[in-house]
Amino acid sequence: MPFLFLLLLFLVPAMEVSLMMRVSEVIGGWNTLALVILTAVVGVSLVRSQGIVTLMSVQRKLAYGEVPGQEIVEGMMLALAGVLLLIPGFMTDLIGLLMLTPFTRAPIAKLVLKRLQLQVVTSRFGQGNNPFSQGPFQGDFSRPRQDDDVIDGEYERKPDEVSPEARLKDDKATDDEQQPPKS
Repeated sequence: MPFLFLLLLFLVPAMEVSLMMRVSEVIGGWNTLALVILTAVVGVSLVRSQGIVTLMSVQRKLAYGEVPGQEIVEGMMLALAGVLLLIPGFMTDLIGLLMLTPFTRAPIAKLVLKRLQLQVVTSRFGQGNNPFSQGPFQGDFSRPRQDDDVIDGEYERKPDEVSPEARLKDDKATDDEQQPPKS
């Protein structure tokens, strides 16, 4: 995995520069620069509007008591699309636009969600009553505790009968009494 990240870190910018040089040969350098800036501006505005739609969908599902799993994955994809659209280059813009449009984002989000659910299920498999499969903090919390030292009670806060001004005067009087006289 770290090797793949390093490969992408060096390979993607090299491919982006090569592609931008070829595009600038065809449409000109200034037009290429304007196109890169335009895709960033349009992409950010689209990410903002799609993000609001996704947020409203999350709130609607939460109001109905449903888990908004796909909407959360789509929200993360929108954030990634925003980053990809801000990175100068045409390949990253294309990937960002694919993540931005709802008709391509939804199937990708379903695949990612299935993959995440599969990882959760396979990582939970085998954690039964085997003491060697539990984490360091799992032992005490997985069994119900019988704690007889717990005292259940109620209290009621009552206002002081002495006013705050009177308490300040009393505090000043005790401070004056405690200080030794100055010579």
